[in-house]
Amino acid sequence: MGEAILVVEDEAKIARLLQIELECEGYQVEVSTNGLDALERYRAGGFDLILLDVMLPGISGIELLRRIRANDSHTAILLLTAKSSVEDKVSGLDLGANDYITKPFQIEELLARIRAALRLRSTSAESSVDKQWLETADLKLNMATREVTRDGIPIELTPREFDLLVYLMQNKRQVMNREQIVEAVWGYDYYGDTNVVDVYIRYLRRKIDQNHKPELIHTVRGVGYVLKEAP
Repeated sequence: MGEAILVVEDEAKIARLLQIELECEGYQVEVSTNGLDALERYRAGGFDLILLDVMLPGISGIELLRRIRANDSHTAILLLTAKSSVEDKVSGLDLGANDYITKPFQIEELLARIRAALRLRSTSAESSVDKQWLETADLKLNMATREVTRDGIPIELTPREFDLLVYLMQNKRQVMNREQIVEAVWGYDYYGDTNVVDVYIRYLRRKIDQNHKPELIHTVRGVGYVLKEAP
């Protein structure tokens, strides 16, 4: 099977053309037409490269790029930009886009840039995996491979549970309130109840702390949650 590519493009004809061309090249392709849907698909995992239009409904391509790069430096991202949009190109590269291509483009050039980005991703994969381990006590998490183990035992997490654990481990020994957690893990445009944090903390505890010592996820009454080794 070929590499998996997420095409994020709100113009239906362009999105369909890209899907056909990429599938003909042997890639596995999913298409998203707005930023929020694309973010959910990305969080579900499994993409080697994202082809990302800058102008999108929901959230912009630049904002989507910023959110992805907050925790993921591994997935290749190519921006589709307007011919005159120098500012978007500069912003995108500064935020960690691997490359950009200007509309209108020749499909042969796009395919060549995709191949180049995937080659670079492949050659850097092994060193990237080694650098992306987070550790607290005997809990280990790799952001590149999405592996999680406790005392050497593999732990299966849903995408949301994984994102929550990453946030807690990146901020270990810091007490985070529900609002901070919701904004970081669910996004600032999430309009649900912050009690969703309590629900997912319970899910994590069952998988991370149940049957293990010491407990790592702690409640600070009236404030929020913290991940740390007990003193």
